[in-house]
Amino acid sequence: MTPKRRKRVMLISLMVLGIGGATALGLNAFRQNLLFFFSPSQVANGEATTDRAFRLGGMVVDGSLAREDDGLTVRFAVTDTAEVVNVTYTGILPDLFREGQGIVAMGRLDQTGVFKAEEVLAKHDENYMPPEVGEAMKAAQRAKARVEN
Repeated sequence: MTPKRRKRVMLISLMVLGIGGATALGLNAFRQNLLFFFSPSQVANGEATTDRAFRLGGMVVDGSLAREDDGLTVRFAVTDTAEVVNVTYTGILPDLFREGQGIVAMGRLDQTGVFKAEEVLAKHDENYMPPEVGEAMKAAQRAKARVEN
């Protein structure tokens, strides 16, 4: 192999390694920041992981909202009409948060199956429901209807 050809091969090899390394770093960063959505039925079926954060969406169960003595911690339940998941959140809830309303909470499951929310998002008017929550609720209703028939 001539010296000129060896330089070209080395340059091309370094370029391929550089591009490959940059691609690997970019994909790894993307994977770490990916936030999946799960419905209460999927959480109850064990599809949600306990080692990663995810979004949980559904309707706040009427009568499930309870405030702790510290004034910031609240407990409530979220349902997709088929299953219920208990949620704990410490912080200030959105002004539009109330029972019977669609929400999306971001956080993790603990070992007892309680969802520890880090952020709670509420709908902005009575006609809006996050698309993921609407689809999850429709799927849960279809599954419930199949079981009943």
